[in-house]
Amino acid sequence: MSNYRKALVAAAIGTLALTPLAACSSNDSNASSNVSTAASTQPAPVAQVDNLTGVSTAVALDSGFTGALTTLGLTPGVVGTAALADGSVSFPITGGNVKYWEPGTVDPYVQGEIMHDGSGLSLAAPGTVVELTDFAIDPGTSLLTGDVSVNGASAATDAVLFDLNGRTLKPLQTGPNDTAILQGTEVKISEDAAGLLNETFKTDAVKPGLLVGIATITIATK
Repeated sequence: MSNYRKALVAAAIGTLALTPLAACSSNDSNASSNVSTAASTQPAPVAQVDNLTGVSTAVALDSGFTGALTTLGLTPGVVGTAALADGSVSFPITGGNVKYWEPGTVDPYVQGEIMHDGSGLSLAAPGTVVELTDFAIDPGTSLLTGDVSVNGASAATDAVLFDLNGRTLKPLQTGPNDTAILQGTEVKISEDAAGLLNETFKTDAVKPGLLVGIATITIATK
């Protein structure tokens, strides 16, 4: 594990809500009854995909982010199967699962894990290339983790790279070709990623919370 510690992993959606566990009791039957009751009162999700096979997470890059890269002399690029076009970078979904509840009925109302193996984002300066790859989104914790390499050498694995703000998330939409769309989550530079980038590029200009862009997660439902 790198110095950039792994946190709980996420299109990045919703906010973290930890339900307090019942205090340990010598009466195990009562504890079991409480768990059963809680489970039975939770509504069923309105949408659920147990085995994600596509299609992508796209991020429309914010002008503040691209402007900051220009000021720092960094050139953005893509790694593997990612694509960069028209001010948006996209990463194919390669696996995972997702459940969606009616907002307000369950917190967080989007849960699961969305994997993007084999793709990523690169940031290049003369003599230095940083690659952020193999993204994993955990909607329930509002975090996106991934691996980091510098000039081809591993610098961190499963690091928290981006914080996700789902408060601007739009309701689940139906897309073409049996897809569902979650749009509106803000993607921001995490504290760990800011520290790593500042150290690598010898600057202090990368600030935690810098808005990278707005995410659109499109998943295949069949």
